[in-house]
Amino acid sequence: MSTDSMTPLLELRGLKKHFDISGDWFAGERKYLKAVDGIDLKVYAGETLGIVGESGCGKSTTGNVILRLIEPSAGDILFEGKSICGLSLAELRAKRKDFQMIFQDPFSSLNPRMRVLDLIAEPLRSHNVLSGEKLRRRVGELMESVGLSPSFITRYPHEFSGGQRQRIGIARALALRPKLIVCDEVVSALDVSIQAQILNLLGRLQKEFNLTYIFISHGLPAIKHISTRIAVMYLGKIVELATKEQLFRRPLHPYTEALLSAVPIPDPALARSRKRIVLDGDIPSPVNLPSGCRFHTRCPYAQEKCRLVEPALLVKPDGHQVACHFPLAETAGPLAAPAQPAAAMALAE
Repeated sequence: MSTDSMTPLLELRGLKKHFDISGDWFAGERKYLKAVDGIDLKVYAGETLGIVGESGCGKSTTGNVILRLIEPSAGDILFEGKSICGLSLAELRAKRKDFQMIFQDPFSSLNPRMRVLDLIAEPLRSHNVLSGEKLRRRVGELMESVGLSPSFITRYPHEFSGGQRQRIGIARALALRPKLIVCDEVVSALDVSIQAQILNLLGRLQKEFNLTYIFISHGLPAIKHISTRIAVMYLGKIVELATKEQLFRRPLHPYTEALLSAVPIPDPALARSRKRIVLDGDIPSPVNLPSGCRFHTRCPYAQEKCRLVEPALLVKPDGHQVACHFPLAETAGPLAAPAQPAAAMALAE
């Protein structure tokens, strides 16, 4: 998808979220956990932007800050060309119709004391959209759209399976007909076969409701299946951004290369022919970040410049973006693409 002449639905400019972990206000120098540390990103209408990285890289915090569930420390968030960071609480509440979130845990995100009717109807009531019989009918339509029978409308969350509970969460997110939905690890708590069904459902709903997704996950097979473009995060920064075809065919950042090489391949012959990259050491602390490139402490290709100078996220002629002083040679052989789990390969509802 060419995005050169398109206006982004969502734009992040220098977005940061630093958590003060000093504790005692009189202890002297403040200590900050830099969960998100300067992100510039554009999301276009109708696409699915995947955000992938190890646990603790800041991807879920990014999703929460985008929706202002957590306030940013610095930077700006533009939705349809207008900043949402300066909105009052009343203005932000009205704007929330346009962007919603589907949470990771389909059980804890649903109030166990509320019936399905009330769970899905809550945003409609909160924004005074519908009431009475029209509200009940709308809830039934939303349930049908996510593959649930309207006859379940009086049941409670504990009466459903994990996959069904996630469908309830999806129906609730759709209630106000948003333009953007942030999907935060929406399939990570589900069985593989159920993951495939939910991914298929999200794909169908995107076409039906003209939705734009930010799909956050640490699972590369799910990211590959659903995403249009993929942003790779490491220690609060985006280190690579490309279409999924570019990323899986020819990763340019050593961290992305290592992530792809870690995905199991069911074919033994293909697995033996693929280079397996094992990263040495632990992820540095986001409180005491290394100088220069944040990945240099684990990078097998690091040079002196990497230890001294932080690389910028630069755009290649083909639109592929990478933050690396020495991107992987484009003449090098491609990594074998990670295999999908059997159920995800079929992806048939």
